[in-house]
Amino acid sequence: MGPTSRNQKSSQKDAAPNEAKPPRYPQRNRSITASASASAFASPAVANSRVAKERPSSSTAGEGEPQETVLKLPSIPTLPARMAKLVPLEGLGCEAAVGSLTPSREREYKVTNKHTEGRRPVYAIVFNFLDVRYYDIFATACGPRLSTYCCLMNGKFALLQSYLDDDMNESFFTVSWACDIDGNPLLVAAGSTGIIRVINCATEKIYKSLVGHGGSVNEIKSQPLNPSLIISASKDESIKLWNVQTGILILVFGGVGGHRHEVLGVDFHTSDIYRFLSCGMDNTVRIWSMKEFWEYVEKSYSWTDATSKFPTKFVQFPVLCAEIHSNYVDCTKWLGDFVLSKSVENEILLWEPITKEENPGEGHIDVLQKYPVPECNIWFMKFSCDFHHNQLAIGNRDGKVYVWKVQTSPPVLIARLNNPQVKSAIRQTAVSFDGSTILACTEDGNIWRWDEVDHPTAPVPSKKQK
Repeated sequence: MGPTSRNQKSSQKDAAPNEAKPPRYPQRNRSITASASASAFASPAVANSRVAKERPSSSTAGEGEPQETVLKLPSIPTLPARMAKLVPLEGLGCEAAVGSLTPSREREYKVTNKHTEGRRPVYAIVFNFLDVRYYDIFATACGPRLSTYCCLMNGKFALLQSYLDDDMNESFFTVSWACDIDGNPLLVAAGSTGIIRVINCATEKIYKSLVGHGGSVNEIKSQPLNPSLIISASKDESIKLWNVQTGILILVFGGVGGHRHEVLGVDFHTSDIYRFLSCGMDNTVRIWSMKEFWEYVEKSYSWTDATSKFPTKFVQFPVLCAEIHSNYVDCTKWLGDFVLSKSVENEILLWEPITKEENPGEGHIDVLQKYPVPECNIWFMKFSCDFHHNQLAIGNRDGKVYVWKVQTSPPVLIARLNNPQVKSAIRQTAVSFDGSTILACTEDGNIWRWDEVDHPTAPVPSKKQK
């Protein structure tokens, strides 16, 4: 939610989701709403039978009386299958493998650095995996400030650049990396104002300001196969696809089959350029496809007229809508063709969406594994993975970080990272390219760094020992 002040933001993030805010819409009479819906979507046969029952019979009508005109209701098509919400399979053979909370200690980590970013919460932190030259570079978002750092080999940070938004009331909630056609790194960020800022880190200037959302932006992700494309998830219940090279709004995802509350998270597929995930406060995870509208993506690169005249298209129906959680879903990622998703239920789920290309909306979902995360029952706490998605790191409200080995069954807890000085909720983590460094940003404005401890080697015997 995008409140008006940082104090409200902090208190609402810490509150339980159901207590975070009063209902957005006034309560309606369920019986009236249900009956009205039933009447509206009744089949023609049922509708005509109702009219027939209300029509006076010919035996009772007088010969001289005017006959009552009977109106036939129009035929209303049934809702498409893609509107259906799929739930997990249950029964024998559908049990999920649950990971143990006993650390395997396959990798040992130690705290190597702490950096205070400011007095406001640090909501986002992310490494740059788009260019091998910048694998050790990461960015943070704290209030109206964006910063980029380099992870040094000695465990310290080196501040590279820092940007301050003109609007001091801005509070950035998300930051991501993108590229222009020349390969220059672009920093893309947005937050409470809903304006997406694109900064060219090579020229250190604002590259674009993308305006189009009607509410705060909760997450931005760039397409790994085409880093000039980004998607943004917003409080206005929509997802938007942008071309940061030209500043064009290409596609808008929402409407009849879209989210019914704030969209909290998005993620592009790593090998399928057309697909991406979204999740939100309506407790659902949705899979969307851009394949049918890809010609507009290509057109956005050669468009020479004003950006406002571009024929932006609206996509109303996802490929799949999964109701796999019973509360807010604030983070989701692809793991190959599987999906990782997290709600405020103290666990992360790994599940398989099985869809039918010829019949979008049909199929089923199968929960494969569960990764427990104690004290992780507040929303806007996001996990991250290393480049190859071998391990996952997630923080909790007590300041602990759980590092899971993702691609094993059952899941293996590699390490549980904690430090007595970390007492605030961890909003997001960032795992380095090979998983040797783990970063965490906290509610109290700090950035923490853990580095892998080198495994001791057997000592070489001296000549005297021989």
